[in-house]
Amino acid sequence: KFDGTVVKRFAQAGAVLLGKLQQTEGAFADHHPDIEVPVNPWNSKHWSGASSSGSGVATAAGLCYGSLGTDTGGSIRFPSAANGNTGLKPTWGRVPRYGVFELAGSLDHVGPMTRSAQDAAAILSVIAGQDKNDPTAVPGPVPNYMADLDRGIRGLRIGIDSKFNSKGVDATMKQTVKDAAKVLKDLGAELVPVTFPSCDQIVDEWGTLCAIETAVAHAATYPKQKAKYGPALAGLIEAGRSVSAMEVQRANTNRQEFNGRVATLFENIDMLLIPAQYMASPTKKQMATLGEDANALAMMLRFTAPFDYTGSPTITLPSGFTKAGTPVAFQLVGRHLQEDVLLRAGHAYQQVTDWHKAHPKI
Repeated sequence: KFDGTVVKRFAQAGAVLLGKLQQTEGAFADHHPDIEVPVNPWNSKHWSGASSSGSGVATAAGLCYGSLGTDTGGSIRFPSAANGNTGLKPTWGRVPRYGVFELAGSLDHVGPMTRSAQDAAAILSVIAGQDKNDPTAVPGPVPNYMADLDRGIRGLRIGIDSKFNSKGVDATMKQTVKDAAKVLKDLGAELVPVTFPSCDQIVDEWGTLCAIETAVAHAATYPKQKAKYGPALAGLIEAGRSVSAMEVQRANTNRQEFNGRVATLFENIDMLLIPAQYMASPTKKQMATLGEDANALAMMLRFTAPFDYTGSPTITLPSGFTKAGTPVAFQLVGRHLQEDVLLRAGHAYQQVTDWHKAHPKI
């Protein structure tokens, strides 16, 4: 047994480590049948997010200063949105993954889930940076994320694709993004109309690559210990084991092309404003049947998986509540290694709004 790099860095910085939190099996979509699912502290009938469900719940409930999550297709952002947290998915490689069990190595990100952007900046300052045990960790010095928090966002260019943000998106989430845009504009940001590259095929192929990489990660125990696996994770691994070399190459080529298009888009903007997800605060009942509807599943991943594909940093910010009293949120996506800009934007937003200060009654 050994501690992962991020755990060691917390300890070295003097943090009090409270323990481990619940998550879905293998950091994929569903909790193992033998494990109790963490309860959304705002409303027990609503989804608590996946895969870092325990992190989202514990942070929202005030059981900890902050927590860590991993994000391969949305697993920091979904629990953050569901529970009213500020969730930061750093650039791929910004935070070392040594000691983190893989779901899909080229898609896996490690990041903080906190109450505020300021808290997220404090945690990222501790856990980010190159690591001799993780050759994929980004080399070079780590910025002082706390130092520039108060610089504001005046003059920053925020891209908005109104069509991308509204297609198939429910009314609550549409309004959430519009309200966020107004606040950001009032803070001095310039809102820039953009066209986000088509990502329907990318979302589908994200599933292909995730399945392949998961099958590789579990090669030592699957199918040898298949009986210990829950149905969702086993199904993903089986799918990965059946993918052809042609499909792998096609998906990788399309990924490179998509990443290039997104990089070109960010040549003209500092950030992209998008919904956290296509429907506000889904119930557990809605999520239980989501896998039966391919279109709904694709929509759920539409605003998250593409940015695991590109490795782009994102910040999820609480921005209101539904009629059921559950949180809603939006996302800002940034340029590679510009987490400092996202944290500045999040902090500026939270200086003039109080959504992140709300706490559930437990």
